This record gives sequence, C-alpha cells and structure tokens, in this order.
Amino acid sequence: MQRRRSAPGQDAVQPLPLPDGMTAPLGWDAVAVPDRLGPLVVPRLPRVGCVYTDGSQWWWIVPSDSDFALPWPAPARYARGALVTGTARLIHRPAGTVPYTPPIPLYLALCRVTGTAPDWSRAASA
Repeated sequence: MQRRRSAPGQDAVQPLPLPDGMTAPLGWDAVAVPDRLGPLVVPRLPRVGCVYTDGSQWWWIVPSDSDFALPWPAPARYARGALVTGTARLIHRPAGTVPYTPPIPLYLALCRVTGTAPDWSRAASA
C-alpha cells in the first residue's frame, strides 16, 4: 500500500492550529468569511477569539457544533474540525487561554453585514 499524495500545487486539508497555551475544552470548528467582511464584523462582537486569514478569507474559531440548527448566512462557510486547505496565519489572538468567538454574536454580526435575516425557523430534533 502506498500513501496517496496530493498533486503538485494542491494543498492538503488540515485543521487550523491553536496557538500555544490555548485550550479548547469544547472542541473547535471554524467559520470562514470573505476577507472584505472581516473588518465589518469585528466591531459588532463582544469578544473576538482566534482569527486567521489565508489571504482571501478570515477564519473565526467557534466551539464544535456551532452549526447545530443554525444556517450560517452566505457567503459564510462552516468548517467542521476547522479544516482548511492551504495555510492560514493567525491575525488575532485573544487574551486568556480560550480561542472561541461566541457563535451567536458572530452569526448575528454576519447576518447584519450580509443583509440576511436571522433564520431561527429550523426545528431542532432530539
């Protein structure tokens, strides 16, 4: 058996690494938004966790399963396991040891800057 390698020029999918000293007791996922929206979102948040950029998107670290019964507004993209293609660099590290941006304020801020009404209508099943 041989290990499959990616084609030249093709980046591997890997999780965003947390900075040294940070812990994620709830696991972590990421929400990606086009880089033009990032600066519009920041002032609308009560707390900004770890944020990364890959040059075209900003990636916000949120607790795992922050997409449960929550349809993130386009053009945002939810990434389970914070899996990204290529490399991203950290552009914001919060004080303390927890990397999370609170998901509900992030969701509402994204709805606001994209002109999308929050969608609370999806029923959650047990």
